[in-house]
Amino acid sequence: MASHVVGYPRVGPNRELKFALESLWHGKSTAEDLLEAGAHLKSSIWKQMAAVGIKYIPSNTFSYYDQVLDTTAMLGAVPPRYGWNGGKIGFDVYFSMARGTASLPAMEMTKWFDTNYHYIVPELGPDVNFSYASRKAVKEYKEAKKLGVDTVPVLVGPVSYLLLSKPAKGVEKTFAPLSLLRKILPIYGEVVSELKAAGASWIQFDEPALVLDLDSHKLQAFTEAYSELESCLSGVNVVVETYFADVPAEAYKVLTSLKGVTGFGFDLVDGTKTLDLIKGGFPTGKYLFAGVVDGRNIWANDLAGSLNTLHALESIVGKDKLVVSTSCSLLHTPVDLVNETELDEEIKSWLAFAAQKVVEVNALAKALAGEKDEAFFAANAAAQASRKSSPRITNQAVQRPTAALRGYDHCRATTVSARIDAQQKKLNLPVIPTTTIGSFPQSEELRRVHCEYQDKKMSWEEYVKAIKLEIKKVIRLQEELDVDVLVHGEPERNDMVEYFGEQLSGFAFTVDGWVQSYGSHCVKPPIIYGDVSRPKPMTVFWSTMAQSMTARLMKGMLTGPVTILNCSFVRNDQPRFETCYQIALAIKDEVEDLEKAGINVIQIDEAALREGLPLRKSEQSFYLDWAVHSFKITNCGVRDTTQIHTHMCYSHIDDIIPLIFDMDADVITIENACSDEKLLSVFHEGVNYGAGIVPGVYDIHSLIIPSAEEIADRTIKMLTTNILWLNPNFVFKTRDHAGVKRALKIMVLAAELLRTELAHARKEKYE
Repeated sequence: MASHVVGYPRVGPNRELKFALESLWHGKSTAEDLLEAGAHLKSSIWKQMAAVGIKYIPSNTFSYYDQVLDTTAMLGAVPPRYGWNGGKIGFDVYFSMARGTASLPAMEMTKWFDTNYHYIVPELGPDVNFSYASRKAVKEYKEAKKLGVDTVPVLVGPVSYLLLSKPAKGVEKTFAPLSLLRKILPIYGEVVSELKAAGASWIQFDEPALVLDLDSHKLQAFTEAYSELESCLSGVNVVVETYFADVPAEAYKVLTSLKGVTGFGFDLVDGTKTLDLIKGGFPTGKYLFAGVVDGRNIWANDLAGSLNTLHALESIVGKDKLVVSTSCSLLHTPVDLVNETELDEEIKSWLAFAAQKVVEVNALAKALAGEKDEAFFAANAAAQASRKSSPRITNQAVQRPTAALRGYDHCRATTVSARIDAQQKKLNLPVIPTTTIGSFPQSEELRRVHCEYQDKKMSWEEYVKAIKLEIKKVIRLQEELDVDVLVHGEPERNDMVEYFGEQLSGFAFTVDGWVQSYGSHCVKPPIIYGDVSRPKPMTVFWSTMAQSMTARLMKGMLTGPVTILNCSFVRNDQPRFETCYQIALAIKDEVEDLEKAGINVIQIDEAALREGLPLRKSEQSFYLDWAVHSFKITNCGVRDTTQIHTHMCYSHIDDIIPLIFDMDADVITIENACSDEKLLSVFHEGVNYGAGIVPGVYDIHSLIIPSAEEIADRTIKMLTTNILWLNPNFVFKTRDHAGVKRALKIMVLAAELLRTELAHARKEKYE
């Protein structure tokens, strides 16, 4: 019986990749140093899986930034603006595509399906000259082989790659990148031929797009692609992997009929209905890679339950054709639970990170082969029972009000137009007010303060004094630059989700549970293990302190319930919407306490609301219903004069415009700077939205800060609405102080230009 892992985290157990990348970017190390760090990480991953006993070990899942960007490099699909003229694609071109330069914008970044990982979106057009420009897949296979580890090279499949692409700038938006399929297949053929020549006996093609709702034309592309590749696939075993959801019935038929393919991988955790398709018919003689170990969440596998599932599959496909696997790449989980020495021991027994999931996969494979580790299975069963019976999981005082929420719609008492009028009379905001998303950069000194307070080397009074000085500095900067609605900069916070989770019941936290979000950026998601409630106010102390330092409006800053849910590892023993409702009630208490404390503008960020949208359309309306309901619960009880803001970043909103209306926020900020101004096109097409709109006017992840004239020019197109604000598209936390000051100064100047232009236009109208 065989074991397989779809992919593995590449950041390293102590975020070694992050620090190596940032060292290079800051000029403190060389490209050779980065390559050396990468080689060490890869070899340790391969050796670890080999030592556990995994048979099918992946290679080419390591990346210095993103696997889709690696595929773009492999195909030589570098946008012309980066000045690449053929030959080897070095780190200079590679990182320019990912991060941009001082004069060139980066390629668009967006969420990888419904995960919190981001990929770099390929930019393609009819005139792209593809060429085999990066031999990374072959090189890594050879690296592993030299270490004595025979791996399965992993490639992003050709059809999924094209379906995840977008038309390049200047290309008609109606252009379909899928039309380029025949142009890229010869390069895939070359890669396969080189891998075979290097000794590869298996190759993995990741085709996650197969779980989407695809029309017959797109499904036909898979048949065409693998028929075209059939001759070069001869002599090597090929597994096509799908993950993140059920494979639709039509896609299942297409997938299992592909030519040249030896095996098929399915997510049997998030795709439980796929089991019925397999039971209804699976091609004779083909391998089934059964993804029964969850690659996206951190709960220990129910080994007994998985073993039952595997026995049922074994009777269908045969013992020699069944491979135990992860549901998807382990990229989405932290690296190793062993490092969590401060985690509560009972909770720790319920968890499994990537290193532990690899062990689970192999334990299941050995059990199927008649070599069951009884002690390991017994310990797992005890942990499963402990989790089900633990009194720390369920709180009836939380369960009862949560259950009462179902079937009711929680709305503010008046319409948004009436509220806006009331707010304007009270708040007296100028035309096109300016503000920011929330957090400001945190200096080394501020990080030292956090560490000393956390390590109990600093008293609460000393800590408050240090944070107060930082808040005062941020407020004075905003006042000096004439920002209209201020933020306190959030110097007391570590993360937009972790900060709140630490103050809510039902959450646990790791020390090194880092997961890659994009490039060198890692997040440390909280773990929601039980019912959620708010024991005491979370932000009122700091917000009221900040408001006392200025006569200007100060925003209260909160993270919304859906974003807290989607950015955490969520308990899997109750429906997600129930957990979300619990968080919504906690945030509602906080909103109302802020209002009582005199905070008249409150931002409830739902940056990750869109990212939780199920991949299948049949499941989306239910999610949107409870997600919107959760947001509305948080602020349904405030006065008309209290202005509620929200923020959605990197959200492709064109298909969820009704959702935005239904949220009923007074002001909404949506990313508009790094996605070809898609927001403009949505509101330019006759959409009438009566609340405030804040188009994110520049990408704070980019090294480029546009001029005031550029910002004004972008924003003037949005003046079809009467209520317009100016804002960056994301938080300033990752920038330096000098860059923040310059960016804010330009934004305020842009607002002044727009106000002058509007006043001039109105004067001409009435003359």
